[in-house]
Amino acid sequence: MKSTVEQLSPTRVRINVEVPFEEWEGDFDRALKEMAKQVRLPGFRPGKVPVKLLEARIDKEAMLDQVVSEAVPSRYSEAVTSSDVKPLGQPEIEITKKAYGEDLEFTAEVDIRPEIDLPDLSALKITVDPIEVSDEEVDAELQNLRARFGTLTGVDRAAQEGDFVSIDLSATVDGEEVPEANTEGLSHEVGSGQLIDGLDEAIVGLKEGETRVFTTKLAAGEHAGKEAQVTVTVKSVKERELPEPDDEFAQLASEFDTMDELRENLTEQVRRMKRVQQAEQIRDKALETLLEQTEVPLPEKIVQAQVDDTLHNAIHALDHDEERFAEALAEQGSSREEFDADSRSNAEKAIKTQLLMDAIADKLNIQVGQNDLTERLVLMSRQYGLEPQQLLQVLQQNNQLPAMYADVRRGLTIAAVVHGATVTDTEGNVIDTTEFFGPSGGEEAGEEAGEESKDEAPDDAQ
Repeated sequence: MKSTVEQLSPTRVRINVEVPFEEWEGDFDRALKEMAKQVRLPGFRPGKVPVKLLEARIDKEAMLDQVVSEAVPSRYSEAVTSSDVKPLGQPEIEITKKAYGEDLEFTAEVDIRPEIDLPDLSALKITVDPIEVSDEEVDAELQNLRARFGTLTGVDRAAQEGDFVSIDLSATVDGEEVPEANTEGLSHEVGSGQLIDGLDEAIVGLKEGETRVFTTKLAAGEHAGKEAQVTVTVKSVKERELPEPDDEFAQLASEFDTMDELRENLTEQVRRMKRVQQAEQIRDKALETLLEQTEVPLPEKIVQAQVDDTLHNAIHALDHDEERFAEALAEQGSSREEFDADSRSNAEKAIKTQLLMDAIADKLNIQVGQNDLTERLVLMSRQYGLEPQQLLQVLQQNNQLPAMYADVRRGLTIAAVVHGATVTDTEGNVIDTTEFFGPSGGEEAGEEAGEESKDEAPDDAQ
C-alpha cells in the first residue's frame, strides 16, 4: 500500500491512498466464501456452493461496494500510522477508484493537530493574589458552625429573613391549577432563595395562618417559563437560637478546649480554602499566559462541532423549541446572537487549550501512570456516586477512556509547566507550588522543556 499526505492548511490534510489489488483481493475472496456458507442452491449442501457458480449469480458491484467499505477503514488507519499526522475527529473519505482486478484508490481529508511553536516554558512568570485571612472571614465560619448547633424555637410574630417556616403552596396558570406545584408542610428558610422567585419576599411579614398571593414564572414542569399565580400560607414560624461562642461551645463543637484554639483552627481552614483558590488561580494564569504567548491554529470543523453540540444540549433541555429558547435567553438578558458568539469563543478557547497542552505534553514527554488513572477514576466515582469498577465499565462502554486519559495527561502537563515557571504573589513573595501541583520533579521537566522549546521548536514547526 502507498500513501501520500497533502497539507491543505495548518490543521487539515488530505491523505491519498493506493492499495494494490493483490493486497485487497483476499478481502473479496473471504467475502465470497462467507456468502457461500449462507447461500442455498438446489443440488448443493449448505456451505458447499462452488465459488465460481456463486460469482455468476451475485451482484458483483454490490459485493465490491461491501468489500471496499469494509477494507477502507483499516487501510486508512494504516496510512495514518505510517505518517506523522495526528488526526482529530473522523475523516471525510472519497473512493476515487474501485474495480475488481484493479488497484483501490481513495482520499481521506481529516483535521489534524497542528505544529505549534512553543514559548520558553522556563521563562514563564505567573503572578497571583496573596493569601490574606480577615477576621470577618473567620467570624463567618464561626457563625456557620454556631448555626449547625443552633436550635429552632417557635415565635408568635411575623416571619422575617433567617426564620424557618412551614408553608403550604399552590399555583394556577391562566386560572387552571398546576397539580405539581401544590405542596403542604414544606420546610423553608426565609431568605435562602432555594425555591421559586418572589417566595421569600411574599413570606416576610406573614404570621402563622396568614396567606399571600404573588406572581412569578415557573422554572420547571409542563408550564416552565409561564407566569403563575402562587398562593403561600404560613403554617408556623421558628427562629434559630445560636449558642454563645465561648469555651463551652468550643468543647461541644470541636476537639478544642478553648474558643481561642477553635478560632485558630477556623483561621487555618479559611487559609486552606484560599490556598486551593490560589492554586486554581495559578493554573488559570499559567494557561492564560501560555495562550497569549502562543499562536495555535484552530481546526474549524472541530470548533464548529463543539459549537453545534453546545447549542443542541441547550435546546434539547427545552424539547428543541427555538421560541422557548429565545424567551429563556431574553429572561437572562441575552440573545441568540450573544449565545452563539459566546459558544464560539468558549469552543475556540477550549480547543486551543487542549491543543497547546497536548503539544507541551509531547515536548515534555509526559507519561500517564496507572496510579494517575486510578486516582482520577476514584475521584470521578465519588462525584458520580458509583463504585470505581462500575464507573470504569461505563467509561469503557461509552468509549470515554481515551478522553479521560487525555484529560489526566493535560493535568500532569500544566503541573509540570507550573513547576518550571516563576510563581509569585503581587507582593513579590515566591509561592511553593508543590502542595497542589505535585513533587518538585516537575520543575526539572519544565526547565528541560524550556531548553527544548528554544532549541528544537523552530525545526519542528517547519
